[in-house]
Parts: sequence; structure tokens; C-alpha cells
Amino acid sequence: MIKAQFKGTQIVPKDAVFPEIGELRGDFGKEVLAEYEGRAKSDYGNADALNVLSYSNGVVIGSNPFATVLINQIVRANGLRTATPADLEKALSVGIDLSEGYSDSALVLRSVEEPNKYLAENLANQIKARGNKKYLAMIPLNGLELVKDASSPHGLAFQLREDANIIYASILGKDTGNFNSEDINLAIGLPERLGNGNRTLYTRKSGLSWLYLARGSGLYSDIGDLADSNESGRVRLTSASQGAKSAKNLAQYVANLEKAKAEEIAKIEQRFGKAMNILTGN
Repeated sequence: MIKAQFKGTQIVPKDAVFPEIGELRGDFGKEVLAEYEGRAKSDYGNADALNVLSYSNGVVIGSNPFATVLINQIVRANGLRTATPADLEKALSVGIDLSEGYSDSALVLRSVEEPNKYLAENLANQIKARGNKKYLAMIPLNGLELVKDASSPHGLAFQLREDANIIYASILGKDTGNFNSEDINLAIGLPERLGNGNRTLYTRKSGLSWLYLARGSGLYSDIGDLADSNESGRVRLTSASQGAKSAKNLAQYVANLEKAKAEEIAKIEQRFGKAMNILTGN
């Protein structure tokens, strides 16, 4: 388990315990990177697709789907996970700045053709085995595990976790188009419609591609080179505690708001009553 503490930015007000989101920074980032490099070598034959991360100016830089999945496997022991498209959009919706670099978050399966025909067929078969439809499927990267696969062009393949969330969205089959942040369905992290707007969803018609948020604006679901990476990449994490504890915290937070609302209303009504008494001479 990583010993250094993960430090992120809270997505919601500080008077309640809620998920945080952040990058691999400081001592925490260094420890995660060290374990990542060790596992890449010992568990995955130091595959080229994993040799994409480095530490620079206090932050781990670089990212691709293979690297992000392995990071997720490492940080889960610390109650963390890599951010999903929904996590990233929720962060944007409350004003958190994600403009420093791109954030990988999911794979998009449109067919078992190129690009990434082998990996597309592999994933499609796994999805089919679960009794689900196969195409226009988005799989957040935190729902995958890496496995060695000598038949794969990268020597690696993706294995669906038991808790994988397979999301179907017809918009992934639309032509590239613009949208506004208000068009985003925050439950899945994708726009519900395309047309006008200052953001763009980039799409393609076939194969397996990856989804990333580009510097807090564009959504790219058309990139076919799953091993690609550059120094603007950032692996973003969020706290994984979104079960009963978070629900309890949220319920308490809402209860506190309701109490404060009732108290303010009572004060206003009291002032209103006094004013009416003065006006009516009572």
C-alpha cells in the first residue's frame, strides 16, 4: 500500500466528507510511480505501452489507457480509483480547473473492426459473455484490469472487472459535433445532444478507441493509438468512498441545509410580522 497521502481538490463543500479529485503529485505521486514501474517490469514484461510515465516538477506526467488501468490497480488499496468521465464532468461543473493536461477516463467500443481489432474482439466477447449488447459501449478505465497477452499487438489486453460499469450511449455513434457543458449527463459524463456549443465531442465510426478530456474542454472518443502518450497527460484520481458512508454524509449535509433554510425562513417571517404590526398600528 502507498504510504504517502493523496491530496486532491474537494468536489463539494468542505463541511462534509465527499470525494476528492486530483493528480499524482508530491510524495504520493512518487510512491505510486515507483510501484507502477516495478509492476510494469515484474508483472507485464516492461511492455512498451507502459513506459510512458515520468515525474517532473512535482507531478507525474504522461498517460494512456494501459497506464491508467495499471495505476488504478495500484491505488485501489488506498481507497482511490482513477477518475471516470462522470467524475471529471462533475468536477468541471463545480468549477474545478482541469485545464492542466488531458485526462484518460474510458474505452469506447463501436465494432470489432480497426482500430485495435484484436482488443476490440477480446472486449466484445467479454461483454457478450455477460449477456450485454456489445457496441456503442463506454467502459470507464477503473472497471478494467491489465493482463499479459502475447497475441495482442501491445503484449497486453484488458479484462473486465466484476464491478465494471458498461455504459451505452447512442451519441458515441453520432458524427463529431459541438455541445455545451449544460448538455452533459452528469451520471455518465457524456453530452445528451450535439449541435451548438463551445465544446466538441470527437467521434469515429468503428473499432476500439479511448476517451479523454482535453484540457478541461474537448471530449475525444476517436483516438485509435491506445499506447500513445505525451507529457501533457495527467492520471487523475478520485476517492472511491461513494457508498454508504458517503450517502450518510450527503444525507447529513442536506439535513443541515434544510435546518438552516427553516431557521432563515423563520427569521424572515418574524421580521415580516413585526413590520406588518407597525404598519397596521397593532
